[in-house]
Amino acid sequence: MVNLSALTRANAGRWANARPTRKAETARVALRLYKAKDRYHAVERETGVPWPVIAVIHERESSQDWRASLAQGDPWNRVSVHVPAGRGPFVSWEAAAIDALVKCPPFLARHKDWSIGAALTALETYNGIGYAARGVPSPYLWSGTNQYSAGKYVRDGVYDPRKVDAQLGCAALLIALMEIDPEISFTGAKGARGPAAAGSAGPSLANPAKGSISALVVNLFKTIFRRR
Repeated sequence: MVNLSALTRANAGRWANARPTRKAETARVALRLYKAKDRYHAVERETGVPWPVIAVIHERESSQDWRASLAQGDPWNRVSVHVPAGRGPFVSWEAAAIDALVKCPPFLARHKDWSIGAALTALETYNGIGYAARGVPSPYLWSGTNQYSAGKYVRDGVYDPRKVDAQLGCAALLIALMEIDPEISFTGAKGARGPAAAGSAGPSLANPAKGSISALVVNLFKTIFRRR
């Protein structure tokens, strides 16, 4: 039995020490997710789940495929065959996403604590707590950060300690999204990371920290415009 309170504390500690290891890739994906903020925010209004959480789930489950359900990546216009099976068909991606968050385990719409440790644990339970049961960081969260090196369930019940998850994890993407959009805030999250702890406004896309993912994005934009 996994102690979720202990897992929340562990995830909060990992977050405080997490550093991206694939900055350029993470910046590109986070910017793509950010551009769909309005669609994710529409689902947030119906469920109470923060839009960045919805965005990173969408990326993990289907690489932000709008034809795929947030629940498990199956097409939302058909009855799902993977867990949770038997959902749908739905009239839109948004309708399928609301169903996934409200009516399917772990029922994230019922989640009330969106401090960073609890938010990360909610994301981990969305994928499953098999990694927590082994006492190892979940790649669903930590792939693409210094908190993860290897280990992945290659199929149900089969864990390969040498397999490396090629996808970016939710935590890596949240870090990047928070650098792009300074309005994103998980209670205690900004205080636990970077200049905000010292009372500054913190880095943003307009004022990126040196070497940050935002700085990479700004430099990319500058390069594009210089070529025109």
